[in-house]
Amino acid sequence: VKAFLSAILGYDPNSKNTEGGILGVVKAYYGCVEAQGRGSLHCHLLVWVEGGLNPNELKDRVLNDDEFKARLIAFLEDTISTCIPDDMPEAPSVLSTQFHPCSVRGVPANLTNELRERAIKKDFHNLVNSCQVHTHTKTCYKYCREGEPKFCRFDLDESNTRPESVVDSETGEIALKYSNGLVNSYNETILQALRCNMDIKFIGSGASAKAILYYITDYITKTQLKAHVAYAALETAINKLESPEVPCDDVSLRAKKVLQKCAFSMISQQELSAQQVCSYLMDLEDHFTSHSFRTLYWSQVEKYIDGIDPSPECY
Repeated sequence: VKAFLSAILGYDPNSKNTEGGILGVVKAYYGCVEAQGRGSLHCHLLVWVEGGLNPNELKDRVLNDDEFKARLIAFLEDTISTCIPDDMPEAPSVLSTQFHPCSVRGVPANLTNELRERAIKKDFHNLVNSCQVHTHTKTCYKYCREGEPKFCRFDLDESNTRPESVVDSETGEIALKYSNGLVNSYNETILQALRCNMDIKFIGSGASAKAILYYITDYITKTQLKAHVAYAALETAINKLESPEVPCDDVSLRAKKVLQKCAFSMISQQELSAQQVCSYLMDLEDHFTSHSFRTLYWSQVEKYIDGIDPSPECY
């Protein structure tokens, strides 16, 4: 991840790199590592680009400045792809045709000139086709009620195509062109470097910013412990303390023991994948950030706001 941040995103903490990386000059980033159901680790990363406008400024410029709108859409279409690149049938043999593209490093190093270009195009076609094309599973329909029409909760469907990028005349929200409704958005350079599934999105509107903020916060704070397992662990801990063998003379001491037993019981039931265990044993980070943060006690913030008679917009 650190190599990706420095080499591909081009982040420079000293702000001396004015060239930037694949997304431009990166001002800040924050990422957290999560384990999938099968245990493999992946990172959710937020990137702030230098010169980015806040949602209100962006909406105003997009709706009132045609030149700015054209430049922004051109940048986004150059950065984000939603198509399966053409196959290259006459290309030299590449390993990604015989094996899964994620398990190989790319094209042979001994190829040169036109043969190398053809091989790269063939390999990239295989990579996108294997990693970025969505296949519907039960997970897609987990929130669909029985008897109602099924729809993919990831909003990926063959019919979701758009010939060109459009801007909503009221909200200023940008809907990028979509060549294939089943392709997860990707950046060509990042995909070729990482060789694994990715999903890249532009956060421009206030609604999108709120949604992604909730999404990232949910990943940062969510526990690996299932609710029913937690309740069972709590019940076991409390039952042990209700045993006649446990003295209950001191109420405060008993309360302390209840908390300790509950905490230890839940921690012992927490699920960790082998990859997570190895990551922690090797002292690898589970989050990456370019800045330092202070703890915010939200209840005190709310109390302060209530005490100064805020305007209705605060609620």
